[in-house]
Amino acid sequence: MQRHCFALDLKDDPELIAAYKAYHVKGWPEVLESIRAAGITVMDIYLTGNRMFMIMEVKENFSFENKAQADLNNEIVQQWEQLMWKHQQALPFAKPGEKWVLMDKIFTLPAN
Repeated sequence: MQRHCFALDLKDDPELIAAYKAYHVKGWPEVLESIRAAGITVMDIYLTGNRMFMIMEVKENFSFENKAQADLNNEIVQQWEQLMWKHQQALPFAKPGEKWVLMDKIFTLPAN
């Protein structure tokens, strides 16, 4: 298994943050299926203030490029992404069009 971690901000508006959290209580079944079909086995999102942190564990054959292409070809995923973008905002250092920014791992607790 590979693990990838990402960061993204929500708009700093308590009502938008509450709505975003409510959307994620269940998620849309088609979106959840697209995540699983891409080879993502674990996806956790954490929130502090308006900063989010996402951890993904993926199968060995997972491909960011294949997932992005599948998402572009999935009308329901596109609707979800447009809806979520009403609540999200890019990090100040994100590239144009980039939402979730892949984080660099800088520390691992050494084994005893």
